[in-house]
Amino acid sequence: MAHFQACGQAVLPEYVLPTGRRADLMCLDKKGRMTICEIKSCREDFCTDTKWSSYLEFCDEFFFVVDEWFPVEILPENQGIIKADAFQAVILRQGGELTSLAPARRKTLLQKFAFQAANRLNRMIVPEA
Repeated sequence: MAHFQACGQAVLPEYVLPTGRRADLMCLDKKGRMTICEIKSCREDFCTDTKWSSYLEFCDEFFFVVDEWFPVEILPENQGIIKADAFQAVILRQGGELTSLAPARRKTLLQKFAFQAANRLNRMIVPEA
């Protein structure tokens, strides 16, 4: 999260997509471009997860985020990779071109982003509401 925030992006963990699935991180830049990050903890986590590919239709850019011990050679060659730990994150590879989001889908995703962010902030300020 800190990496994308340092790049001037807003970040929401556990962003709920219109399908009801949760992306680990949804990042929004100042131009309205959306990046989804899928955090993978180990080989088994990646190999048993079949849902990540369904996220591609909801973002402009996609990254797997892994630690330094993760076997990156098992990740699809056309997807971005970020290696991260508690202190830093480094982009190892940019992902391939994704299909541009349709304007209606982008609007829906932006509205959901704003709604989820506002609700989380409100729960922090007024937890009993």
